[in-house]
Amino acid sequence: MPVPFLGRLDVTEYVALIGSFFLVGFEALIRVLTLALPNTLITLFYRLSRRLFNRWTTPAQKRAEERRQPVSEAVRNASDFVDLCALFGYTAEEHVVQTKDGYLLGLHRLAYKKGEEDTKVNRGPNSIKKRVVYLHHGLLMNSEVWVCLTDEQRCLPFVLVERGFDVWFGNNRGNKYSKKSVHCSPMSQRFWNFSIDEFAFHDIPDSISYILETTGQPSLSYIGFSQGTAQAFASLSIHPKLNDQVNVFIALAPAMSPAGLSNGIVDALVKASPQVLFLLFGRRSILSSATMWQSILYPPIFAKLIDMGLSFLFNWKTQNISTSQKLAAYPHLYSFTSTKSVVHWFQIIRTKSFQMFDDDVQPPLMLSTSSKYTKVAKYPTRNIKTPIVLVYGGIDSLVDIKVMLRELPTQTVATEIPHYEHLDFLWARDVDAQVFQHVFDALESFTGAEHTKEEYERYRSARHVSLSASNSLRRFKPNKNGDNMAVDSDVSTAVAGSVHDGEEQFIDADERQERLGQIEAPHQARESPLTTSVGSLSSTSGSKLGGNILRRPNSRPTSPMYPGSLDTRFENGSRAESPSDRSPDSEYVGALPSVTPPKRTGTGASQMSLNSLRAGKGISLGASESP
Repeated sequence: MPVPFLGRLDVTEYVALIGSFFLVGFEALIRVLTLALPNTLITLFYRLSRRLFNRWTTPAQKRAEERRQPVSEAVRNASDFVDLCALFGYTAEEHVVQTKDGYLLGLHRLAYKKGEEDTKVNRGPNSIKKRVVYLHHGLLMNSEVWVCLTDEQRCLPFVLVERGFDVWFGNNRGNKYSKKSVHCSPMSQRFWNFSIDEFAFHDIPDSISYILETTGQPSLSYIGFSQGTAQAFASLSIHPKLNDQVNVFIALAPAMSPAGLSNGIVDALVKASPQVLFLLFGRRSILSSATMWQSILYPPIFAKLIDMGLSFLFNWKTQNISTSQKLAAYPHLYSFTSTKSVVHWFQIIRTKSFQMFDDDVQPPLMLSTSSKYTKVAKYPTRNIKTPIVLVYGGIDSLVDIKVMLRELPTQTVATEIPHYEHLDFLWARDVDAQVFQHVFDALESFTGAEHTKEEYERYRSARHVSLSASNSLRRFKPNKNGDNMAVDSDVSTAVAGSVHDGEEQFIDADERQERLGQIEAPHQARESPLTTSVGSLSSTSGSKLGGNILRRPNSRPTSPMYPGSLDTRFENGSRAESPSDRSPDSEYVGALPSVTPPKRTGTGASQMSLNSLRAGKGISLGASESP
């Protein structure tokens, strides 16, 4: 018989609870003091942190930071999604959709290739018709995470636009672009009373309906990252008609039922009593003070703190993301969400079930008996009819691919990238080489809402060609266990290539076998009947493949950030320098060119000019012209 009240938690959980209260109290104190301080003192703290960082930094690191500063700083200081796109010469549209329960969600759109700004895209019978792609962000994020890269060719939305797609971006209720409701104020508890259930029942289907109505297209392709994949799993499982509106679902770093957090004490607290978060963080927005820390800390120190937090919680090392990319992207990483949505994830972790929010949380010691009489509804993910393509990291602690595949339809296809962690699918040095072709194969194979057998066969054929090309000349460096094996199967496929400590190597299959010895793996790579020379092998899209590098002719145009011809991967059968050939932290080096930013669609906008950045003038604010 458990002791009343005290028996709800064990010793380690009480330690975690008390420690969490101290940390939250300390953060609240710092936040109050910061809000009370004048700007001069905040600037002083910022300069002191910069001086401390410079004292601990080597001269070589300082020189590298100075070379990368123009691009990284321009991306870091961009105020919003539209300004981030303008840096690279793209015109973004801003839209607002009202959900059935009254929340106003911000949507973003990239419809125009460079030079197409004066044309009509998916607007009436005389407009250019393009297929629609919808991208959705992860937990505590917004749409900016897709476009805050320091290299244009590593930015999936920009590449999709240049390949002829009409690209849309969603935002969850409560974040930077969706912090409004027609029924209540964001200062009230009622506004923040939402979880993954509301994302699934309202945000995703209502956003997709608005996009299809606006573009006049019968269906779209869904690309999700992290929680953006969980929201699609949930929405597609409970909205049968939504399966007719989504022709393919591509899940990057998919999330459904994570095993738990890396830190033992925190993980015990999460699994034992999710309601404790309500005591710690209240019932409104969670971690709202993150923006305060960003304002008073020098960017490299702020980036280091983010890395430490990711390592503490998830054991992520972030070694595949360059330092300059972290400095540019981490300030765009955080956005507001409700404490309840985080509690929902902890319930999922606790019960090991992808279920709806449990409003009647039982004490841990009562779970065994209460489960006989109550059962929280699970999302029926096996009912999904839309084709599902999973691309996940081999060292991503949040992905349990075996559990996930058991809960998904049998025709689901999963592909593993062995050396990738969670955030690598957004910002890794070689994300264009490792991830993009898997996305292109799926987009080009599943083009309609019928989900026919021919589409599945077309995708498997395209995927097999891509994997065969990777096996013919691969980037590979086996780890100490020798377990980076290629697997050509429908449940787990390791693509060619691995990056370790910034070093990369090209070896062929025979040399790889020698290095691995005669290690038996559970999924050994099969000999492909499609083995051909690299120069003659093409995918269904006409993209030539070699090793782990993809050459897509004319796929990367000139841009304000990176002038000149950018397609330098393979020329005349020889291998030219690619982004992944550079040193781990290298980025574009050179003077920023003169550029006139495009007009911004909407009212009351800001224009960011690279000329003003180069001159040290920053951002010029003013009302923009409506199109």
